[in-house]
Amino acid sequence: MKFGIIRERKNPPDRRVVLSPLLCQNVLEKHTNAELVIEPSPIRIFSDEEYSEAGIKVAEEMDSCDVLLGVKEVPIEALIPNKKYFFFSHTIKKQPYNRDLLRAILAKNIELYDHEVIINQNGQRLVAFGRYAGIVGAYNGVRAYGLKYNLFILPKAEELKDQKALITKLNKIQLPNIKILLTGKGRVGNGAKEMLDAMNLKKVNVADYLNEEFNQPVYCQIDASEYNKRKDGVRGNKADFFANPQEYKSNFFRFTKVTDFYIAGHFYGDGAPFLYTREDAKHPDFKIKVVADVSCDIDGPVATTIKPSTIAEPIYGYEPLSESEIDYKDAKAIAVMAVDNLPAELPRDASDGFGEAFSKFVIPAFFNGDKDGILERARMTQNGKLTKYYEYLEDYVG
Repeated sequence: MKFGIIRERKNPPDRRVVLSPLLCQNVLEKHTNAELVIEPSPIRIFSDEEYSEAGIKVAEEMDSCDVLLGVKEVPIEALIPNKKYFFFSHTIKKQPYNRDLLRAILAKNIELYDHEVIINQNGQRLVAFGRYAGIVGAYNGVRAYGLKYNLFILPKAEELKDQKALITKLNKIQLPNIKILLTGKGRVGNGAKEMLDAMNLKKVNVADYLNEEFNQPVYCQIDASEYNKRKDGVRGNKADFFANPQEYKSNFFRFTKVTDFYIAGHFYGDGAPFLYTREDAKHPDFKIKVVADVSCDIDGPVATTIKPSTIAEPIYGYEPLSESEIDYKDAKAIAVMAVDNLPAELPRDASDGFGEAFSKFVIPAFFNGDKDGILERARMTQNGKLTKYYEYLEDYVG
């Protein structure tokens, strides 16, 4: 089985890669029937020379590979027919901007495996960049807070080498006595928590967060059961919420009354209530002034996120009364950081973490007959048709 690591061609450029030089070596050591070829790239976080020095072949030979591994969407004109591809296609939610991409994949008889649906039998994702989105999102949020209030200036995350360098910078600044709210306890939320803990911020429980004053900056991490409640008044729980989101309403506004800086690291499912609405943001008791929306659902549950921001321009201002964008330093503005590709700012760490999981769960499936069904569940297209798990996309590509 011959695997090719393809050059990322999407703009803006993404420097991440599925397998680092070290992980390529590990794959070849564990699977003697595997071959690996690296397509030359001027932007990849690991240089062509690093792969060559690790004994990995670097060549323009993607045509001869069986399986092609990438991160972001492959431009239609670069797709090689009759190949197996792995990348984030951003089509499983019927995203309109990638409809033609999926159509082209079908027309070119490509077997598409989407990283987003590499899951185990319980539906849990096995390969993801979420932790790194949380790490960078928390850093960017603190950076935005400093810039909004002219308290301190942190360099952009993309200018620093790794998570350790981000933490070093964070520990050189001093936050005022603010309250920071973090939603989510999955990969993203816990990635953000790593950074808050690395700053030695005091973590407090919900009751104290809502009712007490502190002489130091503090944070509170909550999950869905703490910011939603059942409409019928029956006591709910997280499992019930995810199974029956339509039966719940938001209980988030109590947090907005005391929160200065909010980090959104939760998963948002179809039918779930918004955390806060545009009307909520107009309320005199709405105190949040900086939002780091790692989840970045546009016009969604975090109503101040009206557009994605970019690595080049990561912060914009939201003015609640006019529901429009203004300068984030304006006193009326809520500063919003909503970069939608945060792990790309920490490409070396993100690639290492992603690649470890990919080489642990996915590569072996090609050599063990896919005994755990990982490839079958992630395969979206085959023989020019959608596979059974993805037949719901028929009207999308029709």
